[in-house]
Amino acid sequence: QVHLVESGGGEVQAGDSLRLSCTVSSPYFILRAMGWFRQAPGPEREFVAAINRNGGDTYYTDSVKGRFTIPRDNARSTAYLQMTMLRPEDTAMYYCAMGTDPYGAVPSFSPQEFSSWGQGTQVTVST
Repeated sequence: QVHLVESGGGEVQAGDSLRLSCTVSSPYFILRAMGWFRQAPGPEREFVAAINRNGGDTYYTDSVKGRFTIPRDNARSTAYLQMTMLRPEDTAMYYCAMGTDPYGAVPSFSPQEFSSWGQGTQVTVST
């Protein structure tokens, strides 16, 4: 069974930076895309960023472009979400997930394209 463990969340002020980490206990990490999603209070889980298996392609939702990056370290089976210029509207529980595409691509940003979710890490940004 695949386990994903997120860390790095916390309470910060607007304009600060945080780096979230997602360590995956699976040898398939190097074969799969990775994604980050977030969920504020409510039913919807919002796509934030994704990266294909070799790191050559990255994708971001419009609201985080230019502020967030999603590097990965295949040697450490870890994906990151580097967040800068944080805003109060970034406040949410952040989840990482491993893609299901067998070629390690990111065919869509739907949560259904990702599996093996972590438990989440809370990010709170105050004014």
